[in-house]
Amino acid sequence: MGIQCQETPPPLQDLKVTIQNSCLVFPNQETAQRKSMFLSNIDQVLNFNVETVHFFASHEDFPPQTVAEKIKDALEKILVPYDFLAGRLKLNARTGRLEVDCNGAGAGFVVASSECTLDEIGDLVYPNAAFAKLVVNSSDSLEKDGKLLCIIQVTSFKCGGFALGISTSHATFDGISFKTFLQNLAALAGGKPLAVTPCNARELLEARSPPRVTFPHPELVKLQTHLGQELNAPVFDAAQEALDFKIFRLTSGNFSDMKEKAKTSPSARVSGFNVVTAHIWRCKALSQSEAQDPDRVSTILYAVNIRPRLIPPLPESYAGNAVLTAYANATCKELQEGPISKLVERVAEGSKRMTDEYARSAIDWGEIHKGFPHGDLLVSSWWKLGFDEVDYPWGCPRYSCPVVYHRKDIILLFPDIDDKNSVNVLVALPSKEMEKFESLFHKFLSA
Repeated sequence: MGIQCQETPPPLQDLKVTIQNSCLVFPNQETAQRKSMFLSNIDQVLNFNVETVHFFASHEDFPPQTVAEKIKDALEKILVPYDFLAGRLKLNARTGRLEVDCNGAGAGFVVASSECTLDEIGDLVYPNAAFAKLVVNSSDSLEKDGKLLCIIQVTSFKCGGFALGISTSHATFDGISFKTFLQNLAALAGGKPLAVTPCNARELLEARSPPRVTFPHPELVKLQTHLGQELNAPVFDAAQEALDFKIFRLTSGNFSDMKEKAKTSPSARVSGFNVVTAHIWRCKALSQSEAQDPDRVSTILYAVNIRPRLIPPLPESYAGNAVLTAYANATCKELQEGPISKLVERVAEGSKRMTDEYARSAIDWGEIHKGFPHGDLLVSSWWKLGFDEVDYPWGCPRYSCPVVYHRKDIILLFPDIDDKNSVNVLVALPSKEMEKFESLFHKFLSA
């Protein structure tokens, strides 16, 4: 069926990146007068940086120096509608909540160069630890007024190609609103108006007063300390252990076969995300030693966009985090013996559960408990976000990806660089678990 499983190719360990210049960039006109921006309970627990890299081939009309000038100019302009990106996170001592001080202290802009060519980097699909050099996520020289919420780095390669590295606080964007930000940045870089006017009203996701938790929320766990003392608490513990790293590529042919097996009737519709999530869930859960207990319950988590699920719906242009964690449960026996159709139904139920009332209940739960998502496995999908579809004056990226840090309890889904109907599944596990995972991956696909 064309299944491919590959070890990480020997990555280029050193991209030989030199920072040429770094500076603060400020809004090019006065922004609306507001002292602080409210952050929702979803935003509150996402106080960590997300780093993405967008690779571009050389373009004779847009050498890297010209691109850097246009991106800097666009950044100055975009900090007007996105004024919070020029602000700083602060803890409100009275409420005990994080908020953004919209003080216009500036965003970061960095120009760098690499002694490598794009071709020398190799296959861009394989997340490379060296990509971290293409993104500056903090700078002592620029952060005298507090940690920056946005830093953009333009790195030129010897071939004339370049990379756009962007670090933003996750408290500012989810994947959907970050794509909108990229579309707006691309439009402004081309001398055009904003593609979409962002909606910055985070109060739209404010908890009810008083909060009403109307559902159990096993997908969430309470914090043991006050939020203000737990600003960098991880959703999953990053255990320091040796992990093998492999990418499993599922082709469009694989999806057709998997969807057919998962159908409960000839006319049933099965989503690609649900079927691949069910497949990797059973492989991951059964690769662990705990799987020897058939009654052990495994919980999988994944994100659901709540914009269209609320009443009334959130604007598509909502600029904050509007995703909540859906979950599915199954025993190891069910994962081992159950047909794929039943597991796909379990995954689908997690999304169906996310009604307006359920979402409001989860937000209200966060108001009371200040908690985090909690489960055995998180599937983080970058598959359909479409960052590489954003059209800049110099064209769309050759590839876009996050800077990846391998975690055993997070499995990432990436688009393929050549076939948008294929998906790359990034798995990092201890050696013995990886052997078991790979065996199960092929066994269940061929069953």
